[in-house]
Amino acid sequence: MDYLNITAFSQLVIADRPNAIAHVRGGSEHPLLSGTVLFYQAAGGCLVVAEIFNLPYTVKSEEGDSRPVGPFYGFHIHEGRECGSGSPPNAFSAAGGHLNPQNVPHPMHMGDMPSLLGSRGYAYMSFFTDKFTPEEVVGRTVIIHANADDYHTQPAGNAGARIGCGVITRVTRETEL
Repeated sequence: MDYLNITAFSQLVIADRPNAIAHVRGGSEHPLLSGTVLFYQAAGGCLVVAEIFNLPYTVKSEEGDSRPVGPFYGFHIHEGRECGSGSPPNAFSAAGGHLNPQNVPHPMHMGDMPSLLGSRGYAYMSFFTDKFTPEEVVGRTVIIHANADDYHTQPAGNAGARIGCGVITRVTRETEL
């Protein structure tokens, strides 16, 4: 990718409204988790911009002490069209599995994205993908997992519990970002 294309991506974020958005919320174990994932149409694919707040960075062990988690969190587009309940043990199960219409192995699913890198509960990431366009994911769900995606284990990268979810909606002039 050359400098001119990178500049074009930056200007999309600065000057244009996204084509789609997901407002992410945490489940019952992480009720403060929140954020947005923006999807911009870009030549040959999609520019994805995610900003997530209050990711867990410690959890209580069975012994009652705190242990660190993260700093990476699995991040995928799932096939479901709603999140459903955020309560364990099946939090956000209505989101279904990874979006994978071509029925290919992980990590080549249409919905496979890079893991989020969190720092003290905050994550910001932008990346380009040619796996989908915003229009192809409108109506689907974004899921944040408690663990990093290992990009190897089938069928979904062993990323652990679902801790956040948001439905991807089309952005219109009336949409509040």
